[in-house]
Amino acid sequence: MGLSSFFKNLFGSTKESVTELANNAESTFEQAKEAAAPYIEKAETFAEETIDKVKEVSEPYIDKAADYANQAKETVSEYADKASDAISDVIDTVKEKTASLTSDADTPETITETVADVSEKSAAAVEEIGDEADKA
Repeated sequence: MGLSSFFKNLFGSTKESVTELANNAESTFEQAKEAAAPYIEKAETFAEETIDKVKEVSEPYIDKAADYANQAKETVSEYADKASDAISDVIDTVKEKTASLTSDADTPETITETVADVSEKSAAAVEEIGDEADKA
């Protein structure tokens, strides 16, 4: 009997000790949570203020970037028009020279189609650059 009562007392007191430790841990956690609440609020306020400052500071740069993108779009469009005109001139010159050198009627047409394809790709690239500039 002495041995069984020893184990009952040992494990019974262990159970009480564990329950007491759990209650203390819960109490300590609640105290820590309450103590940290003001610091958490300060950190949230600091983060919000910092984000607002970053937005305020970066706004002019974003506007400038949009302006530069629009200028680039205009410049590219201007040069695309000039390139298209130059390609048309080249086509005309090639047609004239090839017409005098050959009697094959398919060659000028093939050259015209090839140059027209290149011209269309250039125009598509200009539009794509313009669309990307508008997105920025």
